[in-house]
Amino acid sequence: MKKGYLLLESGQLFQGVRVGDPSSVMGEIVFNTSMTGYQEIMTDPSYAGQIMTFCYPLIGNYGVNLQDNEHSKIQMQGALFSNLCSSPSHYQSIKTVDQWLSQEKIPGLANIDTRAVVKAVRLSGTMKAVISDSPDFSAINWSQPLPTDLVSRVSTKKNMIYEGIGPHVVLIDYGYKKSMLHALLEEGCKVTVVPYTIKADEVKALKPDAVMLSNGPGDPLQLTDVFNEIKKITSAYPTLGICLGHQLIALAYGAKTGKLLFGHRGANHPVKEVATNKVWITSQNHSYVVEKESVDSEQFAISYYNVNDGSVEGLSHRTLPIKTVQFHPEAHPGPDDTHLVFKQFMKMIKQSKGEVNHAVTY
Repeated sequence: MKKGYLLLESGQLFQGVRVGDPSSVMGEIVFNTSMTGYQEIMTDPSYAGQIMTFCYPLIGNYGVNLQDNEHSKIQMQGALFSNLCSSPSHYQSIKTVDQWLSQEKIPGLANIDTRAVVKAVRLSGTMKAVISDSPDFSAINWSQPLPTDLVSRVSTKKNMIYEGIGPHVVLIDYGYKKSMLHALLEEGCKVTVVPYTIKADEVKALKPDAVMLSNGPGDPLQLTDVFNEIKKITSAYPTLGICLGHQLIALAYGAKTGKLLFGHRGANHPVKEVATNKVWITSQNHSYVVEKESVDSEQFAISYYNVNDGSVEGLSHRTLPIKTVQFHPEAHPGPDDTHLVFKQFMKMIKQSKGEVNHAVTY
């Protein structure tokens, strides 16, 4: 087993053993607290450009299967494991995580003190990190900028149509997860997945009943070129924004976003719904949040708050059929407590078409 090293921009060094591809890589170091769902996490496009630290100490026990990918390939830069299982046991398993990483050309480290890594990130915040064969900090160009074109890397390049007998939803792809598409298809929707660069007149030509803005990687302020189009699109159709989609809608309507110290990544984040005072347990994956004070209260009501830190978890437009959530109602991995967000979206679409007269409720 070959030694490998994790070097942090803060100057800390961690030793492990190399797994996956033998290359060196730089990325933003983050961590996820989920106890299950490593395959979904590793293929989530929102992790593009990042090195993932898995908090749960046993990863790979059920191997890799053909069903659980959220994207066609691993999206993260690299992965860190405390104990990576080399002999998985599950009837659907077709390979080990180590084999999968090698095939996808993704480097990783196992037998690393992930608890110490997480403590370092919680103290200093997300930062640049390098997976390497050498512990030499002087050999690394720490001034090298991390890529900012992450959404363009993961977004579809052409329209993709999924037939259904229900309302037609245009899903704007900033890095959508398969489970998000499936949630719409399970509601009977016809779904057209489109590139993130789509214009309002192009959306109009598709004749949708509604629009959904997906999750995705990176800083939403890197997408300022699409803000005007987002405002045109969302003001014309019932809209649901999820995660990055939530942030982009807020920015398009004049709010601001900021970066959390180490983000929310895990499957047990409590969120309070303002209208009912109910607390839902949610799946989350984001560094950036909508700044509470920047939300125009004449346009938007804050519909959800994070119980732990009070950050904004959802918005509802006061006059237009626009809803946003920072968390992931499609889960995978994580609880499906908030899957009703999709039900609410369907009711909102029907209401806009005059098919129901009652208020949209859970």
